[in-house]
Amino acid sequence: MSYLDVRLLHITCALLSLVGFVVRGAWMLRASPLLSHRLTRTLPHLNDTLLLAAAVWLAWQSGVSPWSTPWLGAKVIGLLAYIVLGAIALRRGRTPQIRLAAWCAALLVFVWMLSVARLRTPAGFFSALGIGA
Repeated sequence: MSYLDVRLLHITCALLSLVGFVVRGAWMLRASPLLSHRLTRTLPHLNDTLLLAAAVWLAWQSGVSPWSTPWLGAKVIGLLAYIVLGAIALRRGRTPQIRLAAWCAALLVFVWMLSVARLRTPAGFFSALGIGA
């Protein structure tokens, strides 16, 4: 696969991950039994594994590392925050209010990570607001 093919795969998986997280969050808010369906528990992990594999391949192919490229390091830190917040939102949050807050925070982190990738600055969309430039 060419670099552009893997980049397209990475972008597609990222968008699928976002859509899946929004849908699962809506199901969480409605206490839908679909949230515990086997496919709902399996498909996001498969997609996110492919997303991460494509990201590693792109970084390797480009010769960049998260430790030498500030915007990429910021995305890695954002990914860790997104994973923790997502786990709180969809499974670990003790109350519906905690789950909702974690879900909203995870969505904000995800959008920030997209802006970091697009703008190639660790501040992401905050740089456009004059914060953290």
